Amino acid sequence: MSSDQTLLDLVLNALDEMKANNVANLDVRGLTSIADDMVIASGTSNRHVKAMADNVLEQAKKAGYAALGTEGEKGSEWILVDLGDVIVHLMLPATREFYDLERLWKTPEHHPDRSSRDA
Repeated sequence: MSSDQTLLDLVLNALDEMKANNVANLDVRGLTSIADDMVIASGTSNRHVKAMADNVLEQAKKAGYAALGTEGEKGSEWILVDLGDVIVHLMLPATREFYDLERLWKTPEHHPDRSSRDA
């Protein structure tokens, strides 16, 4: 791992190592001040979701990044890993489809159901 590797690259590589499915990176800088990026990925089982979260946390720690928090490890249907600038959502496919975070966090100009009533 190179010293110039960004946190986002680290997360994406850690998920790739664990064969994460349907990985999406959302740049949320213009939507919130809590993070720069949200990464969403699916796992094939609760065990896979947990293993992906563990690998993200392990790789971040090795690179000197500290997690601000994690949620959902017990059920492992949806695990959130907060790394500060990058928030990682790891989910089972049905959970991901139900909550549809990609649609929720799209930028307003890409939202097809937004009207221009604020103009």
